[in-house]
Amino acid sequence: MEKRVVVTGLGVITPIGTGKEKFWEAIQAGKSGADKIDYFDVSDYSTQIAAQVKDFEAADYIDRKELRRMDPFVQFAVGCTQLALEDSELELEKIDLTKLGVSVGSGIGGIGTMEQQHTTLLKKGPRRTTPFLVPMMIANMASGCISIATGAKGPNSTLVTACATATHSIGDAYRILQRGEADVMLAGGAEAAITPLSLAGFCAARALSIRNNEPLEASRPFDKERDGFVMGEGAAVLVLESLEHALARGAKIYAEVLGFGMSADAYHVTAPDPEGDGATRCMVNAISDSGLEVGDIDYINAHGTSTPLNDKLETMAIKKVFGEYAYKIPISSTKSMIGHLLGAAGGAELVATILSMQNNIIPPTINYENPDPDCDLDYVPNISREGEVRAALSNSFGFGGTNAALVVKKYQDEE
Repeated sequence: MEKRVVVTGLGVITPIGTGKEKFWEAIQAGKSGADKIDYFDVSDYSTQIAAQVKDFEAADYIDRKELRRMDPFVQFAVGCTQLALEDSELELEKIDLTKLGVSVGSGIGGIGTMEQQHTTLLKKGPRRTTPFLVPMMIANMASGCISIATGAKGPNSTLVTACATATHSIGDAYRILQRGEADVMLAGGAEAAITPLSLAGFCAARALSIRNNEPLEASRPFDKERDGFVMGEGAAVLVLESLEHALARGAKIYAEVLGFGMSADAYHVTAPDPEGDGATRCMVNAISDSGLEVGDIDYINAHGTSTPLNDKLETMAIKKVFGEYAYKIPISSTKSMIGHLLGAAGGAELVATILSMQNNIIPPTINYENPDPDCDLDYVPNISREGEVRAALSNSFGFGGTNAALVVKKYQDEE
């Protein structure tokens, strides 16, 4: 019999705040984290803005000697895990560490380290390249270093599915717990890809907003004048437990994970399927897996990237799944505030969804000013809204046509 799975801890590091309290305060206030990039000179770039993390001090979470051996995405992952564990009040010395697992992914991994070390190679030769290049660069070092920091000896893996990474990682952790292969999973994503090469690549692909003089207004999902996404960075790690394990230790329970769906577009390396087929099937799969009906979903946290194609086709897919009910469901994109965290996006968005459920407040889609006839649903424009959220759907879609969706519900012990 499959085990029930619940969320007992929330950790976030985002451009609008580190820790769930700051994050939620900014989300419900509709605060944007976008600004001009100050990590490097951007004067030659078509896009000069991003949503950078501003209030995270890695040395508060990680020994300084270890810091030098970690790419920033790993620093985000390890620090975020500490926040999630503190929030969960899980005492590691009191649990079976062979049943504690990690599933934390990254869409791009240590690209900043790779760029820096390539420069060193060209200028100073191969003997000056750091021996930590490979372990700093590879994507699975987020899960690996979390395991080392916590002593987690259970399942340990890393998924890389572009912007669907964190949602796939949480879904994978959910399945591991359902099967009884672990009691507790640390799951989510981390990304630190605001670097010269990464920015250049997205600029060349014309994927980013060029509203350089209006960074706070640049991310505008579903708005007719949207012109691309705003890069973000950060991490989100959730503590997932089997219900029996959580109850046995008297844990507070934020929500129950009820369903997980996946699909592929099989269409194009960057563009979504023009009929929204993959996104449609992904949502259907998640809702079917949850055992709920479409009418039970009270809120959708959309992928909502602020790109012309994604928003139009996600809207189309939602209509295909929900029919006329699609017009009654509040839908919002928290990317309007935090930017696109790439491989960490789905984790931060699931945290926002769960906090919405906890507080009975639905996050807004900010910068929604110009209605688009192709995007005509209720996107909770500009101002957060009071409303009960008993069950919610969170969507993530990535380059390569990979799709993931999760269904969460308020926990009810009588079920």
